[in-house]
Amino acid sequence: MIVRLLLISALLLPLAGHAANIESGMVVAAQRSAAQAGIEMLRRGGNAFDAAAATALALGVVEPGSSGIGGGGFFLLYIAKEKRYVMLDARETSPRLAGKGEVYESQSSVDGPQSAGVPGLAAGVDHLVTRYGKLNRKEITQPAINLANNGFEVGARLKSMLNWRAKAFSDSARRTYLNSKTIKQEALADTLVRFARGGGEEFYRGETAGRLVADMKRDGGLIRESDMAAYQVIEREPVVFDYQNYRLISAPLPSSGGMTLAHIFGQLKDDDLKKLDRADRVHLLVETMKRAYMDRNGHLGDSDFVDIPDLLNAERLQGIRNSVRMDQATPSSELGSASESIGAGTDTTHFSVIDDEGNMVSATLSINYAFGSGYVSPSTGILLNDEMDDFATRPGKPNAYGLVQGSANAVAPGKRMLSSMSPTFVIGPKRTFIVGTPGGSRIISMVLLASLGFMLDESAPAEWVNAPRFHHQFLPDLIQHEQNAFTPEVAAELQKRGHTFKSMNRQYGNMHAILLDRETGKLIGLTDARGEGVSATAR
Repeated sequence: MIVRLLLISALLLPLAGHAANIESGMVVAAQRSAAQAGIEMLRRGGNAFDAAAATALALGVVEPGSSGIGGGGFFLLYIAKEKRYVMLDARETSPRLAGKGEVYESQSSVDGPQSAGVPGLAAGVDHLVTRYGKLNRKEITQPAINLANNGFEVGARLKSMLNWRAKAFSDSARRTYLNSKTIKQEALADTLVRFARGGGEEFYRGETAGRLVADMKRDGGLIRESDMAAYQVIEREPVVFDYQNYRLISAPLPSSGGMTLAHIFGQLKDDDLKKLDRADRVHLLVETMKRAYMDRNGHLGDSDFVDIPDLLNAERLQGIRNSVRMDQATPSSELGSASESIGAGTDTTHFSVIDDEGNMVSATLSINYAFGSGYVSPSTGILLNDEMDDFATRPGKPNAYGLVQGSANAVAPGKRMLSSMSPTFVIGPKRTFIVGTPGGSRIISMVLLASLGFMLDESAPAEWVNAPRFHHQFLPDLIQHEQNAFTPEVAAELQKRGHTFKSMNRQYGNMHAILLDRETGKLIGLTDARGEGVSATAR
């Protein structure tokens, strides 16, 4: 599916690959060892797609609380020689035995093997390498194998996640993650060796699949041989839309990111945000977020299974924008039903890659909750996701994030659960911004704010990813925000207009972005100070 919201006629933006000689390849990722794995591929003569594959596999080893081959994600690509954008959909799918979700009770869609969807990352990495890369699977997998065999020290971020989720761990997960300051994963290393030899065929139909399914059957999971054999990565056309002098390329369904961003920017097409003071700007962004999330929550799901209405019709969006009052917040209760609110996982990872040929990757990967299901398959070392909670597994009841889900996102065999992951490219007249972040349902608003930072160009690039964040997702009807997001004066003015606030008790997001100046070829890597990420170059 492709959504084109052409807000400026006769807009002819240069393609992302049209740049002066790019000074070097770059990888910006959440962990140094993962970024170095990607850079190593560039130094060996690989391209951005090889680097992305190696980075993704390495992150799954050293950042197990956020991603891995037991999960899935989305890879947004720009293939320079073809002048083409494409998204690789490696989102997990529902096992057949999940039925319509009636098997789930209490925490069973969050903790334990029953909460796992069929993993998609292995298929996505294999497709990335064999279809678009220059190197072979053994080369791109070796850094992850080495990290799994040799081990890595537990950093502060991972330690915090372990303390939070350890109570949900299976015996094999406790043995893997809790016994030492250095985590070694020999069983996972063996699985990666098999993947290096046999790729997706081995993972989904060979020894690894057999081992994983045997563990599932013994320990109460729902994934079976037929589910594994049926899994396929899907190439999808991204959501593409123009906003003033910029073109945005973002993730299509089953990610809600691209459509929700297009919805917000479509409402804002005639607003000059630079002329608004801080209170007016925040108020307008919150009101447009609120309306876009209402549509997202009520209507979006896997477009291979449900019909999606034309939510991005320009006249419709203009009418929605006209409903915004600048002097007063509109209560969510006046806009729609409380029974149609959808959440998404908060513990995810994002990385950005570019090579000296102009190929680009923006990749957001996840296992959903911190450490996913908490279940490690003993015979494979694979930590499985708990993405089934991103479905409406219990219609009418809140998921792990206290949110009630809509019928468009109901469980069905083979269906992909709705996501908020939003890997994005923003193409300006002279510069390109590669961006994305973890953060659950707040991913979309984070990408929105960072993209506006790039487009409005009112602050240093580091501020685009580090400024305090705010968010509204229709329900609950309040502005969630980090500390220091608003001055007392702005907060007082917003409260006067009827807004309610909830200050988050922790920072959220871990954004990793790249800024390319296409006139000079200069690159700037942007890392989120909230995390432990690094920017690495191939020089």
